Amino acid sequence: MPKPLRMSRRTWVAAWAVLCAAGIAATAALSAFSAPDPQPEKPVSAECAEYIADIEAQLAKGKAEGNDDGVLAFTRTRVGADDCGDEIRDHFSGDR
Repeated sequence: MPKPLRMSRRTWVAAWAVLCAAGIAATAALSAFSAPDPQPEKPVSAECAEYIADIEAQLAKGKAEGNDDGVLAFTRTRVGADDCGDEIRDHFSGDR
């Protein structure tokens, strides 16, 4: 049975250092290329902006009264109004 090749401690350290440097370089390259481009903000209609301001006012009122649980329910339905669901979701998505 042939004897396995013996490597000196310096060779092991050098190989480990080269692999670490290659891993760090690969991680840096992947991080630089994987960053998504920021999406430009879509303009919000005046009606939706007013509705969002109303929601924020209700949340502020709840905080002032000590009801800071973050739960707010609206039953307001508007005939012929814009659907502001996407704008509301986009505006408050950072709060989660």
